Amino acid sequence: MAHIGIPTKDIEKTKKFYNSLGFKTLMETFNEEAKEKVAFLQLNDMVLETYETLNVAGKSGAVDHIAISVNNIEDLFNEIKSRDYYLLHDSIQYLPFWDNGVKFFMIKGPSEEKIEFCQKL
Repeated sequence: MAHIGIPTKDIEKTKKFYNSLGFKTLMETFNEEAKEKVAFLQLNDMVLETYETLNVAGKSGAVDHIAISVNNIEDLFNEIKSRDYYLLHDSIQYLPFWDNGVKFFMIKGPSEEKIEFCQKL
């Protein structure tokens, strides 16, 4: 697993809460495209990606996506496209997160959940 994506209306409050549970901040950045503050928090092997947005459900079930780490995003994207999955992206996406960026795409699961496949570059 790469991470679990959790939207928040107040990233500072969210970081403080998870830090109080023992999570450490791995990285903080700003997603220019979405105009969102982003923080990656880690506790042992669990990583949360939290991002500040007005689009927060504010109730149980508010997790936005789970992300699975992959080694060859291009091959996997082509395989997923050739099968009966609901793609949420027409192409592989890029964000300037981590040292060298990350490539990713998402599919929709059977309960409308989003599953992200991502490769750190």
